[in-house]
Amino acid sequence: MKYFPIKGLALVAMLAWGTASQAQSSVQVYGLIDVALAYDKQPGKSAVTGVENGKMTTSYFGLKGSEDLGGGLATVFALESYFRADTGSNGRFDGDGFWTRSSYVGLQGRFGSVRLGRNSVPLFTSTLLFNPFGDSFGYSPSIRHYFASGTVTGDSGWSDSIAYISPNFSGLTVNLIAAAGEGNGGPNVGGSLLYAKGPLGLTAVYQRVRKGAAIADTTTWQLGSSYDFDVVKVFAQYGQVKNVSAQPDIEYKLTDLGVAVPLGGGKVLAAYGLLDPVLGAKRETLSLGYDYNLSKRTDVYLVLMRDELDALSAGKSLAVGIRHRF
Repeated sequence: MKYFPIKGLALVAMLAWGTASQAQSSVQVYGLIDVALAYDKQPGKSAVTGVENGKMTTSYFGLKGSEDLGGGLATVFALESYFRADTGSNGRFDGDGFWTRSSYVGLQGRFGSVRLGRNSVPLFTSTLLFNPFGDSFGYSPSIRHYFASGTVTGDSGWSDSIAYISPNFSGLTVNLIAAAGEGNGGPNVGGSLLYAKGPLGLTAVYQRVRKGAAIADTTTWQLGSSYDFDVVKVFAQYGQVKNVSAQPDIEYKLTDLGVAVPLGGGKVLAAYGLLDPVLGAKRETLSLGYDYNLSKRTDVYLVLMRDELDALSAGKSLAVGIRHRF
């Protein structure tokens, strides 16, 4: 098990400061820590109680920056690493790479942004934007059904990839990504249209995963929407995933609905997700929580979840946690 020492983080910060001073670049160290006291019973398994990392957001730290090249052109880069704050170990799990959240360098200008390295996929970004629990692998039915239930393959970020983000055209952006196969199948391709203006948000996403001999080939499409009525923000998603490596093909239909209601300095969050395969066990997940802001950078939360998978005992989870952004 590997650990990232405090001295190491201090050295990264000092190097970043030195680089910013010499090259007159903008460099920032940032991150998020999320730890909770949790009761967790997955469907068909025994309950576990303890201190857990990343129930609402996976803890991470990062280093990003830019250099003005003149004429409206800039170099951009990011290095971002997941870690488990409950144990001090790096990565989301044992064997996870160090910079697996993001590690890219690219150019940005009036044409948009082009990034080379490891980039987040548009499907993951759209999934987290259009559900009230965001990128919570612990309690977002949508995130759990797409990325933690054996449906979508290829992870939430792709290595050996090139990503393009267009300029904002009156609220509309185009996001494209391709990951080179490099002799290991592939390539992977994906893209999205994302619209956000005023109270309305819309998205349409497609991706195809073929990279990796041990990874199933899948195709996924998703539609998402949100509307903020001030007194309540509503979310809806519908998508389909097809595993073309299975014989015969396995298809999944995914429906997710949610609301976020401002209340007393925080928000009441509720979401329901249905994962309905053409063949196999149906999964229904219901989450309810309250997220209270102690400041602009710190919030505390209480979340309950019921997770039902056909033919197994129901999953039941509860967490009381704190998040801090720096």
